[in-house]
Amino acid sequence: MSFASAHEQLINHHLKGRVGESLRRLKKGHGHAEKLFLELVWWPAFGHFNYLFPEYKVSDFMDGFRYLDFAYMRGGFKVCIEIDAFGTHWRDVDRWQFADNLIRQNHLII
Repeated sequence: MSFASAHEQLINHHLKGRVGESLRRLKKGHGHAEKLFLELVWWPAFGHFNYLFPEYKVSDFMDGFRYLDFAYMRGGFKVCIEIDAFGTHWRDVDRWQFADNLIRQNHLII
């Protein structure tokens, strides 16, 4: 199977099981950098997307929710994968957004 068809299957599979914000995040949050990571790093290393969950919803420490770029979960093994791409949106972020992103990063590490 080619990367393109496997990637399409991955996204379509997860779109079917999503609603609300989770669906919106998968449609809008899985962009160029995330796809490039899958194509150039994940696919050559593993050749499949088994146990990989894009835009995975997790609880944060402030009784809210955050979305991981990818979660790899197999049995008791769980890994968070974040793709920190620089884009034009970072040029225009305000202080609150900047601080919130730092808090998010710290919570993910904890």
